[in-house]
Amino acid sequence: MKRRLHKKYLILILAYSGLLLLIPYVLDYRDKSAQQAGHGLPQQQSRCPELENTVALLWDNGYKVNGSDAPEHAFNRSQSRIHIYLHATWRTGSSFLGELFNQHPDAFYLYEPMWHIWQALYPGDAASLQGAVRDMMNALYRCDFSVLKLYAGSQNITTSFIFGWKMNKVICSEPLCDAHKRHEIGLVKEDQCAKCQKRDIRELERECKKYPVMVIKGVRVLDLSTLVPLMKDPAINLQIIQLFRDPRAVHNSRLKSKQALVKESIQVLRSKKQADKYKRLLVPSSKVNRAESYVSSAMELICDNWLSDMMLVMNAPPWVRRNYLRIRYEDLVLHPMEELQRLYRFSNLSTFPALEKFALNMTHGRGYSSDRPFLISSRDAKEAIYAWRERLNVEQINQVEAYCSEVMRHLGYQKNSVDKAT
Repeated sequence: MKRRLHKKYLILILAYSGLLLLIPYVLDYRDKSAQQAGHGLPQQQSRCPELENTVALLWDNGYKVNGSDAPEHAFNRSQSRIHIYLHATWRTGSSFLGELFNQHPDAFYLYEPMWHIWQALYPGDAASLQGAVRDMMNALYRCDFSVLKLYAGSQNITTSFIFGWKMNKVICSEPLCDAHKRHEIGLVKEDQCAKCQKRDIRELERECKKYPVMVIKGVRVLDLSTLVPLMKDPAINLQIIQLFRDPRAVHNSRLKSKQALVKESIQVLRSKKQADKYKRLLVPSSKVNRAESYVSSAMELICDNWLSDMMLVMNAPPWVRRNYLRIRYEDLVLHPMEELQRLYRFSNLSTFPALEKFALNMTHGRGYSSDRPFLISSRDAKEAIYAWRERLNVEQINQVEAYCSEVMRHLGYQKNSVDKAT
């Protein structure tokens, strides 16, 4: 009898112990299910769990005050100065996107200011330059342009040296110069702007402070995690517009401009040289010339960075997603009117017929590109979108689709699509 009682007690103890062990797992599963339901996400295993966990940590510390998002109240779009970064990579159409802001009379636009860092610190790898890039942006958004002196060497910094000055409407318009009228919509004529008198950067700083919207366009921020401190800073409260493009089209355009992109491609590749999966990328293929090899290899890293950015935004608090806008090049050039309104609405800028006409004309020109690949000019949008199908061979297309497959899936680009642009 006692043996039977002991056996029953033993079974009860084991069952109770098992129940205690199961409770944490049940609660953890319930919490995860609730989180997924709250975000409208399907309950399925993530294809990039390690990446998602890593980027989620960036938002975990220092954001909550009394259970709410701390920066939530810090930004009033109707009253505060707006700071925007156009986040892109080489050959995605970022110059055209930037020009839409350069044309707006209420926007102070800076073209590729971080170019100076990469040139001065070459051959520094791209990853090691990210801190300097962020520090420069931090100063520029506060209209402090003296940071440029750190990278100018012995050259005196004037308006005739920075921010794509020959096509910058602020630099080429009154009161700094009379080559152009700030409220007139149209590309700045470089030959006329080149005649403008050199102005001290302090004069440009004074102009900077007059504008309600400041926009910086760049291709030298590797991934959005670099900009998290600026997004958290209530004095800047940075808003991001990120431009994407079909990776096959980007690859095609990069190959077309390969000689101009060699240095930057090497810097990008060197930032990943310690990782086993990237070691092979630093060794040029014997089948192609060195320039083409470096430019092609960097495309894989670009897609990896794009994927990191997507995961970062997916795991971000709601206030971050409200300050982030994703745009595809194909949508921008095929539907310029609608996308222009979306861009300006996000930036708290008003649109008017002259700007809409400008955007329409810039996407309905002749030809795919010019002999000067970085020149802003009117293009045939459809030809620009479809050009990769005619100029890349099957092997090149398959290669890009292989290492950019996850990015293409997220952005809605179909593999081997020949019937229409996605």
